[in-house]
Amino acid sequence: MARFLIVEARFYDHLNDMLVAGAKAALKAAGHAVEVITVPGALEIPGAIALAEQSGDFDGFVAIGVVIRGETYHFEIVAGESARGIMALTMDGVAIGNGILTVENEDQALVRADPKQKDKGGEAAKAACALLALKNRFG
Repeated sequence: MARFLIVEARFYDHLNDMLVAGAKAALKAAGHAVEVITVPGALEIPGAIALAEQSGDFDGFVAIGVVIRGETYHFEIVAGESARGIMALTMDGVAIGNGILTVENEDQALVRADPKQKDKGGEAAKAACALLALKNRFG
């Protein structure tokens, strides 16, 4: 049994609830322990994962959040930089599943977040499990 931390940027409560539910279900179905923490926004997710990784308390991580395109350039910054931060940690050997939705509108987010539809939270959790298995194999 591995210990996973779900790091969520809670902005759209109803969407996050679905993403977290999907991630928790996938991790528990795989027999893993799960803890959830909340950070202010998607830009803070990589930093929180880096801090938690340093603690040694967790084997893997799932990043959860929703970024919906608005009228300003902020969307591109948040989407790109949060993904870049997660990828940098992954390249350093941290097992992370990226479940941060970057969408044009709430309808797209609903379909992707819903565990009964695209279940992107569950998919991110499964990706984190797969990366942890590779880390254990090659590490």
